[in-house]
Amino acid sequence: MKTAKRQKKHKLENNGLPSIRQSHSQSQGKIFVISGPSGSGKTTLLSRLIQDKEISKLLIKSRSLTTRHRRLGERQGKDYFFVTKDEFRRLLKAKKILEWTRYLGYYYGTPRELVEAQLKKGRHIGFCLDLKGAAILKKIYPKNTVTVFVLPPSLKTLKTRIEGRCKSTDKKEVAQRLRLARRELLAAPGFDYCILNNNLQVALRELKEIVLAQIRS
Repeated sequence: MKTAKRQKKHKLENNGLPSIRQSHSQSQGKIFVISGPSGSGKTTLLSRLIQDKEISKLLIKSRSLTTRHRRLGERQGKDYFFVTKDEFRRLLKAKKILEWTRYLGYYYGTPRELVEAQLKKGRHIGFCLDLKGAAILKKIYPKNTVTVFVLPPSLKTLKTRIEGRCKSTDKKEVAQRLRLARRELLAAPGFDYCILNNNLQVALRELKEIVLAQIRS
Protein backbone atom coordinates (compact mmCIF):
# COMPACT_ATOMS: atom_id res chain seq x y z
CA MET A 1 0.00 0.00 0.00
CA LYS A 2 1.44 3.33 -0.99
CA THR A 3 1.65 6.11 1.52
CA ALA A 4 -1.35 8.39 1.58
CA LYS A 5 -1.19 11.93 0.31
CA ARG A 6 -1.73 14.80 2.68
CA GLN A 7 -5.39 15.36 3.32
CA LYS A 8 -7.63 17.73 5.26
CA LYS A 9 -7.21 17.12 8.99
CA HIS A 10 -9.99 16.11 11.36
CA LYS A 11 -10.50 18.39 14.34
CA LEU A 12 -9.48 16.66 17.55
CA GLU A 13 -9.57 17.88 21.11
CA ASN A 14 -7.64 16.87 24.21
CA ASN A 15 -8.17 18.13 27.73
CA GLY A 16 -4.43 17.86 28.21
CA LEU A 17 -3.61 20.61 25.71
CA PRO A 18 -1.01 22.78 27.46
CA SER A 19 -1.02 26.54 27.25
CA ILE A 20 1.94 26.64 24.87
CA ARG A 21 1.58 29.03 21.98
CA GLN A 22 5.10 30.22 21.30
CA SER A 23 6.60 29.71 17.84
CA HIS A 24 9.36 27.15 17.30
CA SER A 25 12.27 27.39 14.92
CA GLN A 26 11.63 25.25 11.88
CA SER A 27 15.36 24.57 11.64
CA GLN A 28 15.00 22.30 14.65
CA GLY A 29 14.63 18.57 14.47
CA LYS A 30 11.51 16.86 13.17
CA ILE A 31 8.88 14.93 15.08
CA PHE A 32 7.53 11.67 13.66
CA VAL A 33 4.32 10.54 15.32
CA ILE A 34 3.26 6.94 14.71
CA SER A 35 -0.38 6.29 15.61
CA GLY A 36 -2.90 3.51 15.17
CA PRO A 37 -5.20 1.31 17.21
CA SER A 38 -3.96 -1.09 19.84
CA GLY A 39 -2.59 -4.15 18.03
CA SER A 40 -1.82 -2.31 14.79
CA GLY A 41 1.91 -2.81 15.33
CA LYS A 42 2.86 0.86 15.70
CA THR A 43 5.13 0.29 18.70
CA THR A 44 6.90 -2.64 17.03
CA LEU A 45 7.41 -0.65 13.83
CA LEU A 46 8.98 2.30 15.62
CA SER A 47 11.20 0.05 17.73
CA ARG A 48 12.42 -1.83 14.65
CA LEU A 49 12.95 1.45 12.80
CA ILE A 50 15.16 2.79 15.57
CA GLN A 51 17.28 -0.37 15.33
CA ASP A 52 17.99 0.24 11.64
CA LYS A 53 21.67 1.22 11.23
CA GLU A 54 20.92 4.17 8.96
CA ILE A 55 17.95 5.46 10.96
CA SER A 56 19.61 4.99 14.37
CA LYS A 57 22.03 7.80 13.48
CA LEU A 58 19.17 10.16 12.67
CA LEU A 59 16.22 9.34 14.93
CA ILE A 60 15.74 8.73 18.64
CA LYS A 61 12.65 7.28 20.32
CA SER A 62 10.75 9.41 22.80
CA ARG A 63 9.72 7.78 26.05
CA SER A 64 6.40 8.55 27.68
CA LEU A 65 5.31 8.79 31.27
CA THR A 66 2.62 6.31 32.27
CA THR A 67 0.71 5.30 35.40
CA ARG A 68 -0.09 1.79 34.13
CA HIS A 69 1.61 -1.26 35.56
CA ARG A 70 4.88 -2.41 34.06
CA ARG A 71 4.51 -5.39 31.72
CA LEU A 72 6.84 -8.36 31.66
CA GLY A 73 10.15 -7.37 30.07
CA GLU A 74 9.55 -3.61 30.21
CA ARG A 75 12.26 -1.48 31.78
CA GLN A 76 11.99 1.79 33.66
CA GLY A 77 13.35 4.69 31.61
CA LYS A 78 13.75 2.62 28.46
CA ASP A 79 10.21 1.60 27.53
CA TYR A 80 8.37 4.13 29.71
CA PHE A 81 8.85 6.31 32.75
CA PHE A 82 6.54 4.50 35.17
CA VAL A 83 5.10 6.90 37.77
CA THR A 84 2.27 7.02 40.26
CA LYS A 85 -0.93 8.98 39.59
CA ASP A 86 0.08 11.53 42.22
CA GLU A 87 3.47 12.07 40.57
CA PHE A 88 1.84 12.38 37.15
CA ARG A 89 -0.59 15.01 38.43
CA ARG A 90 2.26 16.92 40.08
CA LEU A 91 4.20 17.05 36.82
CA LEU A 92 1.07 18.07 34.93
CA LYS A 93 0.38 20.91 37.34
CA ALA A 94 3.99 22.07 36.98
CA LYS A 95 3.51 22.15 33.16
CA LYS A 96 6.25 19.59 32.68
CA ILE A 97 4.06 17.39 30.48
CA LEU A 98 3.75 18.48 26.85
CA GLU A 99 0.68 16.40 26.01
CA TRP A 100 -1.29 13.77 27.88
CA THR A 101 -4.25 11.48 27.68
CA ARG A 102 -6.14 8.98 29.81
CA TYR A 103 -6.53 5.53 28.28
CA LEU A 104 -8.46 2.70 29.97
CA GLY A 105 -7.99 4.37 33.34
CA TYR A 106 -4.24 4.98 32.98
CA TYR A 107 -2.47 8.28 32.28
CA TYR A 108 0.11 8.69 29.53
CA GLY A 109 2.12 11.83 28.83
CA THR A 110 5.14 13.25 27.01
CA PRO A 111 7.88 14.88 29.15
CA ARG A 112 8.18 18.44 27.87
CA GLU A 113 11.85 18.96 28.78
CA LEU A 114 12.95 15.80 26.99
CA VAL A 115 11.33 16.90 23.71
CA GLU A 116 12.43 20.52 23.86
CA ALA A 117 16.04 19.57 24.60
CA GLN A 118 16.26 17.17 21.66
CA LEU A 119 14.64 19.53 19.16
CA LYS A 120 16.95 22.38 20.12
CA LYS A 121 19.88 20.11 19.31
CA GLY A 122 18.39 19.46 15.87
CA ARG A 123 17.65 15.82 16.64
CA HIS A 124 14.68 13.99 15.14
CA ILE A 125 12.30 12.21 17.51
CA GLY A 126 9.92 9.29 16.98
CA PHE A 127 6.72 8.98 19.01
CA CYS A 128 4.01 6.36 19.45
CA LEU A 129 0.92 8.37 20.42
CA ASP A 130 -2.85 8.17 20.29
CA LEU A 131 -4.91 10.41 18.00
CA LYS A 132 -5.18 13.21 20.52
CA GLY A 133 -1.46 13.28 21.22
CA ALA A 134 -0.69 13.36 17.50
CA ALA A 135 -3.07 16.29 17.01
CA ILE A 136 -1.54 18.26 19.88
CA LEU A 137 2.05 17.90 18.65
CA LYS A 138 0.89 18.79 15.14
CA LYS A 139 -0.68 21.95 16.55
CA ILE A 140 2.33 22.97 18.64
CA TYR A 141 4.91 22.06 15.97
CA PRO A 142 2.91 22.30 12.69
CA LYS A 143 5.90 22.35 10.34
CA ASN A 144 8.08 19.98 12.32
CA THR A 145 5.60 17.17 12.88
CA VAL A 146 4.90 14.32 10.46
CA THR A 147 2.03 11.97 11.35
CA VAL A 148 1.82 8.35 10.24
CA PHE A 149 -1.20 6.08 10.83
CA VAL A 150 -0.66 2.31 10.95
CA LEU A 151 -3.57 0.27 9.61
CA PRO A 152 -4.17 -3.41 10.47
CA PRO A 153 -5.06 -5.80 7.59
CA SER A 154 -8.56 -6.30 9.03
CA LEU A 155 -10.59 -5.99 12.22
CA LYS A 156 -10.39 -9.77 12.61
CA THR A 157 -6.59 -9.64 12.53
CA LEU A 158 -6.65 -6.72 14.94
CA LYS A 159 -8.82 -8.66 17.39
CA THR A 160 -6.43 -11.62 17.25
CA ARG A 161 -3.41 -9.35 17.88
CA ILE A 162 -5.05 -7.59 20.82
CA GLU A 163 -6.09 -10.87 22.43
CA GLY A 164 -2.61 -12.29 21.85
CA ARG A 165 -0.74 -9.40 23.44
CA CYS A 166 -3.21 -9.00 26.32
CA LYS A 167 -3.45 -12.58 27.59
CA SER A 168 -3.08 -11.39 31.17
CA THR A 169 -5.46 -8.47 30.63
CA ASP A 170 -9.05 -8.45 31.85
CA LYS A 171 -11.55 -9.44 29.12
CA LYS A 172 -13.46 -6.22 29.74
CA GLU A 173 -10.35 -4.18 28.95
CA VAL A 174 -9.74 -6.18 25.76
CA ALA A 175 -13.31 -5.40 24.66
CA GLN A 176 -12.71 -1.70 25.40
CA ARG A 177 -9.57 -1.75 23.27
CA LEU A 178 -11.50 -3.24 20.35
CA ARG A 179 -14.29 -0.68 20.58
CA LEU A 180 -11.78 2.15 20.70
CA ALA A 181 -9.83 0.67 17.78
CA ARG A 182 -12.92 0.76 15.54
CA ARG A 183 -13.35 4.48 16.26
CA GLU A 184 -9.65 5.24 15.77
CA LEU A 185 -9.61 3.67 12.30
CA LEU A 186 -12.01 6.37 11.12
CA ALA A 187 -9.33 9.00 11.75
CA ALA A 188 -6.75 7.49 9.37
CA PRO A 189 -7.52 9.89 6.44
CA GLY A 190 -6.55 12.84 8.63
CA PHE A 191 -2.92 11.75 8.91
CA ASP A 192 -0.06 12.77 6.62
CA TYR A 193 0.64 9.14 5.72
CA CYS A 194 -1.03 5.75 6.14
CA ILE A 195 0.79 2.42 6.22
CA LEU A 196 -0.88 -0.99 5.96
CA ASN A 197 0.81 -3.38 8.37
CA ASN A 198 -0.01 -6.67 6.67
CA ASN A 199 3.65 -7.64 6.41
CA LEU A 200 5.99 -6.21 9.04
CA GLN A 201 9.03 -5.98 6.78
CA VAL A 202 7.10 -4.23 4.00
CA ALA A 203 5.50 -1.80 6.46
CA LEU A 204 8.89 -1.13 8.04
CA ARG A 205 10.42 -0.36 4.65
CA GLU A 206 7.61 2.10 3.87
CA LEU A 207 8.02 3.81 7.23
CA LYS A 208 11.76 4.14 6.71
CA GLU A 209 11.19 5.68 3.26
CA ILE A 210 8.81 8.25 4.78
CA VAL A 211 11.24 9.21 7.55
CA LEU A 212 14.24 9.55 5.22
CA ALA A 213 12.27 11.56 2.67
CA GLN A 214 11.04 13.97 5.34
CA ILE A 215 14.45 14.40 6.97
CA ARG A 216 16.07 15.12 3.62
CA SER A 217 13.36 17.53 2.44
